[in-house]
Amino acid sequence: MIYISSSCVKNTKIKDSVLELVNNGFVNIELSGGTEYYDSFEEDLLELKDKYNLNYICHNYFPPPKEHFVLNLASLNDTIYQNTLSHLTKTIELSKLLGGKKLAFHAGFFIDIKVNEIGKKLSKENIYDKNTSIQRFCEGYNKLKQLADEYNIQLFIENNVFSSTNYQTFNKENIFMLTDYNEYTELKEKINFNLLLDIAHLKVSTHTQQLNFEKELSNLISATTYIHISDNDGLHDLNNSLKKNSTLIQLLQKFNLKEKDFTLEIYDSISNIKNSYKILQEVIK
Repeated sequence: MIYISSSCVKNTKIKDSVLELVNNGFVNIELSGGTEYYDSFEEDLLELKDKYNLNYICHNYFPPPKEHFVLNLASLNDTIYQNTLSHLTKTIELSKLLGGKKLAFHAGFFIDIKVNEIGKKLSKENIYDKNTSIQRFCEGYNKLKQLADEYNIQLFIENNVFSSTNYQTFNKENIFMLTDYNEYTELKEKINFNLLLDIAHLKVSTHTQQLNFEKELSNLISATTYIHISDNDGLHDLNNSLKKNSTLIQLLQKFNLKEKDFTLEIYDSISNIKNSYKILQEVIK
């Protein structure tokens, strides 16, 4: 199944984002960040689901909190950690309400990122002790998984993106969890989790860390049933549309993708989103 991220269209209210996607022929929608909280958003989503027979899954920063912050389940700041745990608990409960069977959130960070730094160069601050931070992440994940299991919802952790800009800022030190296959296997030894593979994140991270993208992709794509996809220049996560004869598409054609779910995260025109959808359909058929 191919989902479209609600983040692909830019509206203040999630109702308007869903309607825009529905009006362009999409019924499988991943609810993600980019909108603002309002009191009746749950009722709106349920009404739209019933009216248009929609399939929802929730992702990471949804539902939007009343006061914005950056999720970080690996934070050693107690307030940020508890806010993250509370937010993800609400997301699990919302998934149950909306009938979603998958829920993914990003792996943790070894610093706390400010809201105005998302997707940009990060300010250089003290880096948390990585072992302690990973341990806290695992403790939080296990609490969330217990609730998700009760609701029969599959919980996924998404690989992070390590850009060349942040590589320079932090003197080559990786301040993000889960950016390559080796880190996947190490985390897998600590907790039993499903991977949401973000191919665009991996493309950037492997370039930054001077790893072989094709090899990393081959290892990780065989370890997952759930994939986020867009394209970029290998330097930054740009959420570019898919191109039919691109290197990325040629590479994906080597794999058996029939049993996997995808979400398109394309920040472009509706026509380019539709074209990317068609290209992806051809790749996975």
